[in-house]
Amino acid sequence: MTPIPVMPAAVPPKTAASPLTDDARLLAAAKKLEATFLSEMLKSAGLDATRGAFGGGEGEEGFASFLRDAQAENMVAAGGIGLAESLFNAMKAHAHA
Repeated sequence: MTPIPVMPAAVPPKTAASPLTDDARLLAAAKKLEATFLSEMLKSAGLDATRGAFGGGEGEEGFASFLRDAQAENMVAAGGIGLAESLFNAMKAHAHA
């Protein structure tokens, strides 16, 4: 029986990670703040409330915040409510002052 030759794994070429600019870091922080705000608003709206007798129980209650955070991040990625833009502009003005 002839052994099957082993091929080396394909390794992607190393690329230098470009450092984030100040504006990119400010925008990322603004989007994170908007996502946190939206997550709290979804919580206040009762999004994580148990849905009846056949709810997920303690497990659902424990992981509801993760779902809510993911939904808030998706809302921000889809354009959000404009809070990130306002926060970005305010932080940029403050940083360059």
